[in-house]
Amino acid sequence: MKKILYIFIMTALPLLNAVGQSLQDRIDINNAVQKMGVTLAAIKSLYIDTISTVRLSDEAIKGMLAQLDPHSTYSNAAETKRLTEPLNSNFEGIGVQFNILNDTLVVIQTVSKGPSEKVGILAGDRIISVNDTAIAGVKMQREEMMKRLRGPKGTVAMLGVKRRGVSETLTFRVVRDKIPLHSLDAAYIIRPGIGLIRLENFATSTKDELHEAIKKLKKKGMKSLILDLQVNGGGYLEAAYAVASEFLEKGDLVVYTDGRAVPRQRHTATGDGIFREGPLVILVDEYTASAAEIVSGAVQDHDRGTIIGRRTFGKGLVQRPVSLPDGSMVRLTVSHYYTPSGRCIQKPYKKGQKKEYEEDVLNRYNSGELMHLDSIHFADSLKCYTLKQHRVVYGGGGIMPDIFVPLDTTIYTKHYRDLSRKNIILNTYMSWYDTHRKELGGKYKDFDKFRNDFEVPQQLVDSIISKGREANVKPVDDDELRQTTERLCLQLKALVARDLWEMNEYYVIMNEESEIVKRALQLLETKK
Repeated sequence: MKKILYIFIMTALPLLNAVGQSLQDRIDINNAVQKMGVTLAAIKSLYIDTISTVRLSDEAIKGMLAQLDPHSTYSNAAETKRLTEPLNSNFEGIGVQFNILNDTLVVIQTVSKGPSEKVGILAGDRIISVNDTAIAGVKMQREEMMKRLRGPKGTVAMLGVKRRGVSETLTFRVVRDKIPLHSLDAAYIIRPGIGLIRLENFATSTKDELHEAIKKLKKKGMKSLILDLQVNGGGYLEAAYAVASEFLEKGDLVVYTDGRAVPRQRHTATGDGIFREGPLVILVDEYTASAAEIVSGAVQDHDRGTIIGRRTFGKGLVQRPVSLPDGSMVRLTVSHYYTPSGRCIQKPYKKGQKKEYEEDVLNRYNSGELMHLDSIHFADSLKCYTLKQHRVVYGGGGIMPDIFVPLDTTIYTKHYRDLSRKNIILNTYMSWYDTHRKELGGKYKDFDKFRNDFEVPQQLVDSIISKGREANVKPVDDDELRQTTERLCLQLKALVARDLWEMNEYYVIMNEESEIVKRALQLLETKK
């Protein structure tokens, strides 16, 4: 018991001086730590049933954090590693993109110059075993498959592979390596002189990826830029002001943070950006959050560009990671984000009421805010002014765009949503694409030819509709079927483009029917 109590207290002691503001604070914290330690030790020693002290301590931490704001969180060691991988811009594994088809892992693409490509694994291969353990036909969860494929750099994965046209199982010895993760989904010339760049998140590699993309597009004649931050959940603060620096002048304030125990910090543009002049539009929606809101707010406050879309999520709380001895982590909110004009990005919340907070977007939908501009109201007390043109902007949560584009609720019919929810669209498509992969690759070597000539086979659409009927997913009438089919054809063509090329080509197809993108193009065309 004494040993458990000692470890518990010694783990907490380094934080006491950091958070204690007075002698009484330190006494209170010390008493609380001892009380928790004694309780944990008593349960371990005396409780009637055997119970995991690790699980108890995890739940105790979660219980404490639940009384705070919605973004103070706890993750165990495995969760911490999984959550930080996308933002650290790499992980260690075999280097394949895959989907699960009929309980089997099917390789969609190999990472260029990655370990799987080097040994000859091809798109369409089915990985059925890893180090003599079957992963196909055993109903293994996706997470478990990924766990077996990933591993430390230099370790070996012996893969059993089934390949179309080859009767025997092939064996590949793959030496795991670092696999890069990219935060840039698309970068292309969408109209003469107009470039579009889409960022998925803000990671350690984002600055360099964006910089290179801008450089390449400028060589192709880009004069105006659309930066797509829709559904971008944010990421690292450092990446946010690095991205903003591409557009702002040296010394321009990007964001400042302020908290009770953490001194105010100002982050300014570095001045080395390569798109500090030229028309700029940023696309946002109700899922644009955190670092993406910092960039949007800074560009808006400095009157550097136009924000188009819908009011952003409103995640303006700064978390500081507190690493725990077993590899787990507490992410504790320590301050707020503020835009250069002084707007607090964080939307209102009540401590301990996380469910209500998480339903905010649904509440916006139900109130009509996502569809009607006149449903959005701001108090005069939240009024701020941009720094150059002194336009009125509002704080109080999220970034309100300069040009509002309503959510089009007619794009996806209930029939389409039900087909998607039951995974009928993706499963049917994957099976069809797997059969026609070689034919498509031979016919469409050039993306422009594909874009102009390819039409989704009616047989594929009919197959999806038919499988939907078998699952009791049916359109209410011919009009709904027509709308569903129109959206299906666009989505399916984009999926084929993605699987023949990259995500870039997927967005080239999809963006042609995006109302927000259309509005951005309309604005930029008038500025030529």
